Parts: sequence; structure tokens; C-alpha cells
Amino acid sequence: MYFDRLKAKWDIQSNVQFVIIFIVFGLTGSLSLRVAKPVLHFFHITLENFQSLPLGGLWYWTLRILIIFPVYQILLLLIGTVFFQFKFFWNFEKKILRRIGFKRFFKEE
Repeated sequence: MYFDRLKAKWDIQSNVQFVIIFIVFGLTGSLSLRVAKPVLHFFHITLENFQSLPLGGLWYWTLRILIIFPVYQILLLLIGTVFFQFKFFWNFEKKILRRIGFKRFFKEE
């Protein structure tokens, strides 16, 4: 019942497509954390570097999330493309980017 509503909302045609989309979300989440680690290391961003600052842990995790977010968005499109779901994930990306303030770059459909 709930899945049928979600399929209708996302304009998903089949249960197979639905499963593929969830696989892509899972792979992307895991891979984005793996890819972000070398990026953080390249910029020498470690939790230890922030320990001397007031609220250092908060600063570190905020910066880490800000770095992981674009990595996740790019990987979502790449992995979605590999699984032949580019159209779905491109529309999903546009919706997310509109919601966080990039409306002028993406016209409403």
C-alpha cells in the first residue's frame, strides 16, 4: 500500500525499477562515505585538527557533511546512470537542489 503510493509519487513503472532505485540509493550512500575519506585526507581535515577549537567536533562534522553532500549528489547521478535510471535521479536531483535554494537554475516542470 505505502509502496504503491511512493511508486505513483515517483512515477515508477515497475517493482524492478523500484528495487533498482533503492539499490542505487544504498550504493551511493556507502560509496560517498568511502570517497569522502580520501578527499578529507587530501585537505588534511581530521577530527584531531579541530580538537583545540571551541565546539571543534561540531565544526569538523559540519565541514565533513558539507564535503560529502556534493560528492553524494555526483555519485547518485553516476551510479543511477550505470543502472539506467539517469532520468529518475536527474529529476530527483533537480528537486533537491530547488529545495535548498537553487531554484533559478532549474525551471519547474
